[in-house]
Amino acid sequence: MRINVVADMVPNLHVRTPPLAFYLYTVQQLPSRLIEAAVDQISTLPGIGRRTALRLALSLLRRDNERVRSLADAIVAMSEGVKPCDVCHNLTEQVTCSICTTPTRNKDLICVVEDIRDLLAIENVGTFRGVYHVLGGIISPMDGVGPSDLNIEPLIRRLAEKNTVAGVDIAEGPVSESATEIIFALPATMEGDTTSFYLYKKMVSFELKITTLARGVAVGEALQHADEATLARSMDNRTLYEC
Repeated sequence: MRINVVADMVPNLHVRTPPLAFYLYTVQQLPSRLIEAAVDQISTLPGIGRRTALRLALSLLRRDNERVRSLADAIVAMSEGVKPCDVCHNLTEQVTCSICTTPTRNKDLICVVEDIRDLLAIENVGTFRGVYHVLGGIISPMDGVGPSDLNIEPLIRRLAEKNTVAGVDIAEGPVSESATEIIFALPATMEGDTTSFYLYKKMVSFELKITTLARGVAVGEALQHADEATLARSMDNRTLYEC
């Protein structure tokens, strides 16, 4: 009744009534507590709402039991068998991941990334032959994520053990894996820059070459579509033209 009054008061106001299925979906309970439990669990996954969770649950019901069991077994095996690498915190089934144990990898070059997805993106390019260190996130005070929540201390320990070798305090110079360059491959956001700055302050006392990914106009992007910050960085970091 109230909606109709508002519609009469405001000309050309079209009040769109939600379909009946909307009310049935939001009010009516699911026909089975087992389906309800499955939907509740699926909807806890990132980016999955209850509608998508219900669609996935119903899709699983249409599969034969063997395929559903295979899916469940694969998820359980992944959860129990995959763990962080003890060196770089990449995901692996072994104690140390295959990247860290590959002899042809340049151990002097460590690329610092936010999470495993960034590592996979760089690996897919196929040009980087160094090793990695996965932070497991970036510093974000708004989200309650501080340096202690990330794999920062293990990275510092890779560069400097807190002991003395040959009468020299390793914490004052480059050490472990004889790393000579650290690459910050972190997001070009305020949180990413904050994390890079924090890491830089922790490493500045080491005799290391600290670099970051180049930022500028993307390949194939028109200048008119680039934001001001990107254009400014592109102008500041311009390079010699080579044919």
